[in-house]
Amino acid sequence: MDHRARPYRSVLYIPGSRARALEKARTLPVDAIIFDLEDAVSIDEKANARQLLTKTLSAGGYDPRAQIVRINGFDTPWGTADLEAIIAASPEAILLPKVNSAADIEALAARLDAHTETADTTIWAMMETPRGILNADQIAGAPRMAGFVIGTNDLAKDLDSRTHPDRTPLLTSLQLCLLAARAHGLVCLDGVYNSFRDEDGLQRESEQGRDMGFDGKTLIHPAQVAAANQVFAPSEAEIDLARRQIAGFETATASGQAIAVVDGSIVENLHVETARATLAKAAVIARLEQA
Repeated sequence: MDHRARPYRSVLYIPGSRARALEKARTLPVDAIIFDLEDAVSIDEKANARQLLTKTLSAGGYDPRAQIVRINGFDTPWGTADLEAIIAASPEAILLPKVNSAADIEALAARLDAHTETADTTIWAMMETPRGILNADQIAGAPRMAGFVIGTNDLAKDLDSRTHPDRTPLLTSLQLCLLAARAHGLVCLDGVYNSFRDEDGLQRESEQGRDMGFDGKTLIHPAQVAAANQVFAPSEAEIDLARRQIAGFETATASGQAIAVVDGSIVENLHVETARATLAKAAVIARLEQA
């Protein structure tokens, strides 16, 4: 199953403990929301956050945005309570932090299988530990899996790597996750950019992520949404080229040729597949923005 039919250009973390932020999220032009019960919620607020979030999600109002709930891990005092509470809201997806192996996903899937309310709930994995990165292929193939979210901050901490604008120390990990996600038809989301007031830095890192093949970027502030939506959407130039590649290839094949030439470059069937995917993504984005 390919879970990439909908766009995930901008994916904003919203603390599950902040009622005003949860309300505002209903109006933000994001493709998806990660409702966070983990890092963004203090220990003292864990119980209140899960109750508030369950009530808020049950009330609805977030469509057509994808809705993902990040619970605490089951190795913490809060993970099981998070899941038991949020099941009542029939969550679209559960994001499990610090996934190390397929067994972590299988354990969550077994818990979801026990409830009719979560029959359609998918699982996303935070890829943020060295062991998890090394097991990315097995994790991607686990039950109910729909996507990876790269936790670059935790990963950099565990690797003891230094911060570089080009993210060279993290590239191997990022690419391993992308390979595994694509092999299993999953969405793969780039990590956050911490300096939310640094527009140039966000633009640069988003473009790097898009060039690598990520579906979108996770965000920590609404001010970052516009840049992510722009970078991870097909540009006008890409849309124009896609249309011309399809037209050129169809003309060539109609005359018995196997390839076409557009702008001095060969166009084969694989290029046409990419072009059609580009136009399909652009069409979905256009419908979402008109909604």
